[in-house]
Amino acid sequence: MIEVKHAAGDHWVVSVKGAVTTHHRVKVTASDVQRFAAGQSTEALLRESFQFLLERESNTSILPSFDLPLIGRYFPEYEQEIQSRLRAKH
Repeated sequence: MIEVKHAAGDHWVVSVKGAVTTHHRVKVTASDVQRFAAGQSTEALLRESFQFLLERESNTSILPSFDLPLIGRYFPEYEQEIQSRLRAKH
Protein backbone atom coordinates (compact mmCIF):
# COMPACT_ATOMS: atom_id res chain seq x y z
CA MET A 1 0.00 0.00 0.00
CA ILE A 2 1.26 3.46 -0.94
CA GLU A 3 0.33 6.45 1.24
CA VAL A 4 1.20 10.00 0.18
CA LYS A 5 1.24 12.96 2.58
CA HIS A 6 2.29 16.56 2.04
CA ALA A 7 5.06 17.58 4.45
CA ALA A 8 5.81 21.24 3.65
CA GLY A 9 6.53 23.29 0.55
CA ASP A 10 7.77 20.97 -2.21
CA HIS A 11 8.37 18.07 0.19
CA TRP A 12 6.18 14.99 0.45
CA VAL A 13 6.39 11.82 2.53
CA VAL A 14 5.52 8.55 0.85
CA SER A 15 5.01 5.49 3.04
CA VAL A 16 5.12 2.05 1.47
CA LYS A 17 3.66 -0.80 3.49
CA GLY A 18 5.12 -4.16 2.55
CA ALA A 19 6.89 -6.85 4.54
CA VAL A 20 8.70 -3.83 5.97
CA THR A 21 7.13 -0.35 6.04
CA THR A 22 9.38 2.34 4.58
CA HIS A 23 9.09 6.13 4.50
CA HIS A 24 10.52 8.26 1.72
CA ARG A 25 10.89 12.05 1.60
CA VAL A 26 10.44 13.24 -1.97
CA LYS A 27 10.84 16.75 -3.36
CA VAL A 28 8.35 17.52 -6.14
CA THR A 29 8.31 21.01 -7.64
CA ALA A 30 5.46 22.57 -9.59
CA SER A 31 7.59 22.26 -12.74
CA ASP A 32 8.04 18.52 -12.03
CA VAL A 33 4.26 18.10 -11.89
CA GLN A 34 3.87 20.08 -15.12
CA ARG A 35 6.59 18.04 -16.85
CA PHE A 36 5.52 14.57 -15.74
CA ALA A 37 1.81 14.85 -14.99
CA ALA A 38 0.19 17.92 -16.52
CA GLY A 39 -3.41 18.08 -15.33
CA GLN A 40 -2.85 15.57 -12.52
CA SER A 41 -2.27 16.07 -8.81
CA THR A 42 1.08 15.72 -7.08
CA GLU A 43 -0.43 12.85 -5.08
CA ALA A 44 -1.37 10.98 -8.27
CA LEU A 45 2.11 11.56 -9.70
CA LEU A 46 3.80 10.27 -6.54
CA ARG A 47 1.50 7.26 -6.18
CA GLU A 48 2.09 6.21 -9.80
CA SER A 49 5.83 6.91 -9.54
CA PHE A 50 6.12 4.63 -6.52
CA GLN A 51 4.06 1.96 -8.26
CA PHE A 52 6.57 2.23 -11.14
CA LEU A 53 9.49 1.86 -8.72
CA LEU A 54 7.93 -1.09 -6.88
CA GLU A 55 7.59 -2.96 -10.18
CA ARG A 56 11.38 -2.73 -10.46
CA GLU A 57 12.69 -2.95 -6.90
CA SER A 58 11.60 -3.59 -3.32
CA ASN A 59 10.48 -0.68 -1.15
CA THR A 60 13.57 -1.19 1.01
CA SER A 61 15.75 -0.46 -2.06
CA ILE A 62 14.08 2.89 -2.80
CA LEU A 63 16.14 5.85 -1.60
CA PRO A 64 14.92 7.37 1.69
CA SER A 65 15.12 10.92 0.30
CA PHE A 66 15.31 12.19 -3.29
CA ASP A 67 14.08 14.71 -5.85
CA LEU A 68 11.45 13.10 -8.10
CA PRO A 69 13.33 13.59 -11.43
CA LEU A 70 16.16 11.42 -10.04
CA ILE A 71 14.06 8.34 -10.88
CA GLY A 72 14.83 8.97 -14.56
CA ARG A 73 18.59 8.69 -13.91
CA TYR A 74 18.11 5.14 -12.64
CA PHE A 75 15.30 4.19 -15.03
CA PRO A 76 15.57 6.06 -18.36
CA GLU A 77 12.08 4.92 -19.40
CA TYR A 78 10.50 6.64 -16.37
CA GLU A 79 9.47 9.97 -17.90
CA GLN A 80 7.77 8.53 -20.96
CA GLU A 81 6.12 5.69 -19.04
CA ILE A 82 4.84 7.86 -16.18
CA GLN A 83 3.31 10.34 -18.64
CA SER A 84 1.64 7.48 -20.51
CA ARG A 85 0.29 5.89 -17.32
CA LEU A 86 -1.14 9.16 -16.01
CA ARG A 87 -2.74 10.03 -19.37
CA ALA A 88 -4.43 6.62 -19.35
CA LYS A 89 -5.88 7.30 -15.89
CA HIS A 90 -7.05 10.80 -16.74
